[in-house]
Amino acid sequence: MNDKKNKKTPNFFLVIIVLILGQVLFEKFDFENLKFEKPALAILYIVVFVFSIYLLIRDYKNRPEK
Repeated sequence: MNDKKNKKTPNFFLVIIVLILGQVLFEKFDFENLKFEKPALAILYIVVFVFSIYLLIRDYKNRPEK
């Protein structure tokens, strides 16, 4: 009947975090030397990026259909 009620939507804040961190990681990567400008900060960004994607997937799978 109404398909909009049955759709699962991802968490808005996690999507924003993933988009911002993905963009920052892409900008900070030096493609000529295949290195990050600041490796320690890049590791932190990568950890938070991967954790946010994990939370998005877990939340999407566990969310009950309405």
